[in-house]
Amino acid sequence: MRIRHKPWAKPELESCSFYVQNPTEQKGRWTELFENPEKPLYIELGCGKGGFISQIAPNHPEINFIAMDIKNEMLVLAKRKLEDAYKLADIPMNNIRIAIQNIERIDLAWNEHDRADRIYINFCNPWGKSKHKKRRLTHTRQLANYKKFLKGQIWFKTDDDGLFEESLEYFRESGFEIKFISYDLHNETGIENYVTEHEKMFSDEGIKIKFLIAELKGAE
Repeated sequence: MRIRHKPWAKPELESCSFYVQNPTEQKGRWTELFENPEKPLYIELGCGKGGFISQIAPNHPEINFIAMDIKNEMLVLAKRKLEDAYKLADIPMNNIRIAIQNIERIDLAWNEHDRADRIYINFCNPWGKSKHKKRRLTHTRQLANYKKFLKGQIWFKTDDDGLFEESLEYFRESGFEIKFISYDLHNETGIENYVTEHEKMFSDEGIKIKFLIAELKGAE
């Protein structure tokens, strides 16, 4: 879906106290953005309008979060949702940062000196055509980049059956173990899941939500 250009989006983001304006300048030192850099660091790749991050981040002040998306027009909506959510929770916004980032080129901004304890990939573009599959956020080419700084797990969920099945192979080929898998996440218990409007729309249409937790072999 093409996102219409919003000339006010970039200036609004640049005036935001928790917006990272130049992600490449943070390479090797993302944890330094937070008051307490020793907290676990979780990142969401492709946060869209912020439906997920605006629920999980204020609910877990003991964890630092970074949410990234490629479009100003999407990230500014996530920024607004986060502000509303933290205001409602009545807690300071000291555990959240947002950044414009092309996830396909995440190696320009993250390296082996960085640390992410968990990566969330929620409903990413399935890129169904064969010539486009390397652009998937779960493709082996992308997983190789994440492995440079990932110290824990990847939590991945999607509505797309083909993407899910092929992603299972990507993870295995890249040296990950599948620690948990579900073909109907909403009927699972014991898994923390924040349902967004996007996710609810699929469920209301009768589409099952697929979910997995992948961990690098030998990771502690």
